[in-house]
Amino acid sequence: MWEQRGIELRRGIQDFNGNDILSYLARNQKEVLHRVDKENKSVIKAIRIQQEVVLIKLSIGDQELVLSFPQLIRPTIHVSKVATDFVDEWFDLSRDLQPFYDLAHGDEILKEVVLAYKGLRIVGVEELFEALSWSIMGQQISLHVAYALKQKLVTTYGESIVHDNEEYWVFPTAQKLASLEVEQLRKLSFTQRKAEYIIGVAELIATGQIDKEQLQVMSLGEMEARLTAIRGIGKWSANYVIMRCLRHPDAFPLADVGLHNALKKVLNRSEKPTLDEIERWAEHWSGWRAYATFYLWRTLQD
Repeated sequence: MWEQRGIELRRGIQDFNGNDILSYLARNQKEVLHRVDKENKSVIKAIRIQQEVVLIKLSIGDQELVLSFPQLIRPTIHVSKVATDFVDEWFDLSRDLQPFYDLAHGDEILKEVVLAYKGLRIVGVEELFEALSWSIMGQQISLHVAYALKQKLVTTYGESIVHDNEEYWVFPTAQKLASLEVEQLRKLSFTQRKAEYIIGVAELIATGQIDKEQLQVMSLGEMEARLTAIRGIGKWSANYVIMRCLRHPDAFPLADVGLHNALKKVLNRSEKPTLDEIERWAEHWSGWRAYATFYLWRTLQD
């Protein structure tokens, strides 16, 4: 686990593919919620701790993670605990991946993929509102356009902190966006529907009608049913949120275009597989379909 060494916190880690995780974090130049330094194998991110914005830096060694606080002389015990808990959840560090490796070893589709990226962990989205908003922004548009929307939203309504002349942002709160009018998001290039959906989700979270802890004690089926009852959240969005925020390893965004393209690439096909084919293959991935999806996504970056 984490150990305090001077002003740094360190955690030994073995089953962790830092290079591929950093590649995932750096996949789009418009990403505004963290900054990756691939040469020095580190990532800097702003997080909220008791309503304050705090900057953390995570350096990724071969068998060790080093967490530091670029703007704090010495973090309090509470700040250190919140930050280490955040990193643990961000990279799903508590999960034993050996059962997934065992499953993949006997699967013709996953075998080589998992061997190539072993140690890759699902990069999470801690805040439920951010996860739901990101899933709405990504509906029926390219990833690049979705990142552009997120950049506009975050830099208009989020909070930031400056370090070494660089600005680091945190995602807007549900309370902040719940107070907006649809037209304010329309000015940021959101469609009418997406603006309505995001403000609607913000209102649900701001008023406590839905929260992460409430969802995490549910079964996968219950989570999906609760989320798809929200206006603007279909099965794809629900499973994306369950996968990256609620952390259920069997969430499965069946309709995901990236998943389809990855399977087409891995199978060396001229056309994408059908949904029926994917469902049939995924039966063998039961219990680990979220991880199967995340590993297949990784192949699209090569």
